[in-house]
Amino acid sequence: MHVPKQWRAVALTAALTLAGSTLAGASYGGGGQHANPWVGTWATAVTHGNAAGSTNLGLTDQSVRLVVRPSVGGDKIRIRLSNIYGEKTVTVGAATVAKPNKATPELSDIDPNTLRTLTFSGSGTASMVKGSELLSDPLQFELGNLDDLVVSLYFPVNTGPTTFHGSSLQENFVGPSNLVTESGGAAYTLTRRCCFFFLSGVDVQTEDSRGSIVVLGDSITDGTASTFNANNRWPDQLAERLAATGKPFPGVLNAGLAGSRLNHDGTEPSDNGAFPGFHEVGVNALARLNEDVFPQTGVRTVITELGVNDLWMSDDSAAEIIGALRQLNTQVKQRGLRSIVSTITPFEGMGGTDSWTPAKEANRQAVNSYLRSSREFDGVLDFDKVLRDPAAPSKLNPLYDSGDHIHPNDAGYQAMAASVPLKLVR
Repeated sequence: MHVPKQWRAVALTAALTLAGSTLAGASYGGGGQHANPWVGTWATAVTHGNAAGSTNLGLTDQSVRLVVRPSVGGDKIRIRLSNIYGEKTVTVGAATVAKPNKATPELSDIDPNTLRTLTFSGSGTASMVKGSELLSDPLQFELGNLDDLVVSLYFPVNTGPTTFHGSSLQENFVGPSNLVTESGGAAYTLTRRCCFFFLSGVDVQTEDSRGSIVVLGDSITDGTASTFNANNRWPDQLAERLAATGKPFPGVLNAGLAGSRLNHDGTEPSDNGAFPGFHEVGVNALARLNEDVFPQTGVRTVITELGVNDLWMSDDSAAEIIGALRQLNTQVKQRGLRSIVSTITPFEGMGGTDSWTPAKEANRQAVNSYLRSSREFDGVLDFDKVLRDPAAPSKLNPLYDSGDHIHPNDAGYQAMAASVPLKLVR
């Protein structure tokens, strides 16, 4: 077909214009350089509500008040809500952010002088259709490094099963009706020690961005057995080390998910019958990449801490675990991101007659030997060496054992954070 010369000129001009706008836009995403870029400062991995209970019933004419501690500060913020695992449209009736009231002992109290209303595309209300996310409008809000932030959300009609994170290690609050502007928290009559409802991320705008680090992990990254309301998970303590340098540092985003496995979904029971399977454990790690890792704002580095659950729950072979870790590494690097992996930590002595066996220990050692000798990853964090008992290397060091013989205590999480070479993650 003959195309007139003037049409070809118009098409060429349009193509160049489109290419130019695309390239200009590219400089703003995923760690690109420009003035005052956005960067992820806090995040959590989210899953489908459980098959029964409050996360299945959802929220109806209720408010939630969620307490988080971002890593990097900035002068503007925005929040991300997720209905990615929902079963119907979720209506957000109102939303606010504030700093906590440090003058009271109640974590549900906020400082009224810092209270700000969130909007979504200019409106104070918004809808999240099934399977979608919702990003708030940028809000002028001075947030310092490691400053606590309180996010309050109101859901006027039933949400259906929630998209949530099931192991917050942080007291959060639920109350009847619209309470998002209440400075006192007394009306939030229910304290929940489990959940971040619908909230999946916080971004900041900062003059000197160093991008963000995403830690893809299991309960050891999620901070199981650490002190409630204390932010003693090892990624939190890594953020503290970075902040203490006094230099610009990357945001630290915790995508730990208790029970997460490389090769199995959370609803899949364990082979030894010790774990029946739950939605809140999430999908397999490779399936989590497109939700918990790649979309994070400004991500430049990914740390993978996984494998122990594949051993004790599913009795996977060393080859199966290594294959999954190599595939994760390949996909992370294909995105142009730095890929760091950790060795699998000891777990002899944990509950259940078949949870630990000599054969599982042999597989753990084989995986760790491969990781230490492999040059495929950009870095290896030897958390096994940090946490193991020198006198019994298949067990946690008693100084770092929370008591369940698989999860570290606060000192153990601190030792993990202290072992990370900062030059590897900056």
